[in-house]
Amino acid sequence: MTDLRHTTDPVTEPVATLPPGPVRLYGPQFEKDPGALYAEIRRQHGPVAPVLLEGEVPAWFVCGYREVHQVTTDSQLFARDTRRWNAWSQVPQDWPLAAYVVHNPSVMFTEGTEHRRRAGAISDALDAVDQFELSTQCERIADQLIDEFAGTGEADLMAQYAERIPLRAAVAMCGMPTADMPGMVRDLGLSIDSSGQESLDAYGRVQQAMARLVADKRVAPGPDVPSRLLQHPSGLTDDEIVLDLLVVMAAAHQPTTYWIGNTIRLMLTDVRFATTLSGGRASVGQALNEVLWQDTPTQNFIGRFATRDTRLGGQRIRTGDLLVLGLAAANNDPHVRKDAGGAVGNRAQMSFGHGEHGCPYPAPELAEVIARTSIEVLLDRLPDLMLAVPAESLTWRPSIWMRGLTSLPVRFTAV
Repeated sequence: MTDLRHTTDPVTEPVATLPPGPVRLYGPQFEKDPGALYAEIRRQHGPVAPVLLEGEVPAWFVCGYREVHQVTTDSQLFARDTRRWNAWSQVPQDWPLAAYVVHNPSVMFTEGTEHRRRAGAISDALDAVDQFELSTQCERIADQLIDEFAGTGEADLMAQYAERIPLRAAVAMCGMPTADMPGMVRDLGLSIDSSGQESLDAYGRVQQAMARLVADKRVAPGPDVPSRLLQHPSGLTDDEIVLDLLVVMAAAHQPTTYWIGNTIRLMLTDVRFATTLSGGRASVGQALNEVLWQDTPTQNFIGRFATRDTRLGGQRIRTGDLLVLGLAAANNDPHVRKDAGGAVGNRAQMSFGHGEHGCPYPAPELAEVIARTSIEVLLDRLPDLMLAVPAESLTWRPSIWMRGLTSLPVRFTAV
């Protein structure tokens, strides 16, 4: 199954000493090896560093584990509402990161009691999802996708597999009619992965479809997430449910997609998994957890905004300053990570955030069910799966926020 010619770990080259002043958290140096850049930022600036986002927009990069924990725990001092930002005047009109900070009335940007009301309803609705049923549903989805390429002996596991499973699973959890699923999956993908008018049009269609679904569930509820939100004692309005379901859909898509892809890559390029794949499935869980520590899909997150002047990690933070949460950097903070390599047994990583604005329970568990089932079915169906290209030729999407492969070409015995 594993191509033993491929090496275990990606090569991390030392980053040259950074010039004084804010560090550009974008560009060729970042895209080449973000992990090395995070380490150099920490070495030169400490756990909180001044950075520039695209367009030379200023922010603070929180790259220390303890500091990320502090920021995500203290939601009164480090708040979520992006309207608090003091640098709006410096944001270009065509800023490519605007979608992450433009305020909307979804659960993403609420605070205090209102956030707890909305997030609590989502948690309750997701907690009622039967994880065994979800696993069975994912098995069916995975088998259907594998059937499409199993006879060819080759595939791109990103485009043909990893990118397609999470959205299908999320749409199924929402109880969408089977006939409407393909259109929703297509438009959700376009709204996230495309740009400009195409993305806006696709998002509009998704919002309209979700509004129709919520209206239908109000008339004829079922054992699904929208129906549970409608029946929740928090008294959510239809508009609130539509917006919050769109947040859940987006959060289920790319992070889980890249979790699947990054884990398959690890298992096909790391000789430590070659001796264990044939015996049991503990190695799949180990690989999934290790990816969260070493190669987490959600690298960074915008963010938090200081509600008053304060100090953090030796830096003076002003009221309204933006703090970018360096989740991947925090996971590899040497002050809390004594083991520089190898599998990490505990689950204290920051990959799903932390605190009341972290990924709501039990969403990480559901994402793991989807990811684990997808990988197990793939390995069962195609036991001699191996990379079709050298590991070092695999390329990553140029994103400050997510870490995922552009493609994952593999070959196997056609069946």
